[in-house]
Amino acid sequence: MSTLGVAVVGFGWMGRVHTQAYVRLPHHFPQLAVRPELVAVADEVPGRAEEAAGRYGFATAARDWQEVAADPRVQAVSIAAPNFLHREIGVAMARAGKHIWIEKPVGLTADDARAVAGAVAEAGVRGAVGFNYRNAPAVQTARAMIAAGEIGAVTHARVRLFSDYAAHPESALTWRYERARGGSGVLGDLASHGVDLARFLLGEIDALTADTAVFVPERARPTGATAGHTRATGGELGPVENEDYVSCLLRFASGARGVLEACRVSVGEQNTYGFEIHGTKGAVFWDFRRMGELGVSRGTAYQDQPVSTVYVGPGHGEYAAFQPGSANGMGYDDLKVIEAYHFLRSIAEGTAHGATLDDAVYSATVLDAMTRSADLGTWVSPG
Repeated sequence: MSTLGVAVVGFGWMGRVHTQAYVRLPHHFPQLAVRPELVAVADEVPGRAEEAAGRYGFATAARDWQEVAADPRVQAVSIAAPNFLHREIGVAMARAGKHIWIEKPVGLTADDARAVAGAVAEAGVRGAVGFNYRNAPAVQTARAMIAAGEIGAVTHARVRLFSDYAAHPESALTWRYERARGGSGVLGDLASHGVDLARFLLGEIDALTADTAVFVPERARPTGATAGHTRATGGELGPVENEDYVSCLLRFASGARGVLEACRVSVGEQNTYGFEIHGTKGAVFWDFRRMGELGVSRGTAYQDQPVSTVYVGPGHGEYAAFQPGSANGMGYDDLKVIEAYHFLRSIAEGTAHGATLDDAVYSATVLDAMTRSADLGTWVSPG
């Protein structure tokens, strides 16, 4: 078994999740032909990289991500920095010959995502993107059922992503709320996952019409470094420049219709992510908060046809790498371990596994179309 030198750029919450996924990878996927070695971590916040190195065992800590790009020991890089840095870092790492695992939405626009994808293709390295919800074994199972025709032809679907992480009026005005550094708001943060799930399960999107809104128009600027979704009181108020909410009607190439709705200020909703997909003979339902369960209606009754709960287990997706028997719970971090597995497997085998930068470009193109539709007030094509 060979080792692969890995680095993490940006050590907020997501950088930590990536790091823990690398650490856990050999335990869950011992058959993987490469083993990650934590070589370097970079973060511009003073002391953060050093703390990460001490806690997780990175060999080197740096303030400047360019040190990582120049480090010959680093062969693969996780990019978990703020959105406005994705393009610059992603392109530079690819050109330095490093495989990249980058968090969505891969920049501020579809052009940013295309630039990173282009650099990866030109350099001949592998690229992965953080669409983790498609890795849930229940989602993998739903996809297989739909493809096999078990619910008939899909007629309509609803994808929802509601959260309250920004619902508090004292949530700090971080980069996430600024156009220049965050790009879109809930579009890039949550709706990007919704687009990926919709396409992963139902295929290409032909047309859409969207509406967006800002419900908390001002927030206080933080006085120090932030990580995740922190609060700030007493600071100077500034405007929220991107959307809190989006609703979108979708027309799929298959003829199916869909609704995608996402909100970051939904009081009473904590990570309420999931989908309901209806077909001519049945339906499937999934809620991230009950990640190992899939609601299934299938048969020949049509009217009054019951819904049963399927508990995922060995044989569903990558479930067997974590638990030996059905109905044992998995968590969010497990999905990132699966993501890390797909990334390193792609490197080892030289072929794509899991979500790629092409998927990131597709999602970003649809998000740009949603913004265009909301501005124009009309149906548009993502193409």
